[in-house]
Amino acid sequence: MSIEAVIAQFEKTAANAAPIGGTIKFVLDGSPVFIDGTGDENKVSAEDNEAETTIITSIETLGELTSGNLNPMMAVMGGKVKIKGNMGLAMKLQNLLG
Repeated sequence: MSIEAVIAQFEKTAANAAPIGGTIKFVLDGSPVFIDGTGDENKVSAEDNEAETTIITSIETLGELTSGNLNPMMAVMGGKVKIKGNMGLAMKLQNLLG
């Protein structure tokens, strides 16, 4: 899956989810995906902005998480996912990962 495909998927699920109430940046194989949920809707872009929460992982691991083949807690504990910042905000991601 390409970073463009990831952004398109996030845009699709973000449009149907309630605003997350903060900003989250994914760094996927070195490429940023920024989600701004501070307004009336979640906005997804490829901007490399500062965020309240940053999640670092690979596109492959993200695919495993979204398909349900990988437990998020196990991914973090196993070092496949690194989370910096507001953990409460990270917990709201389940709605966006669809």
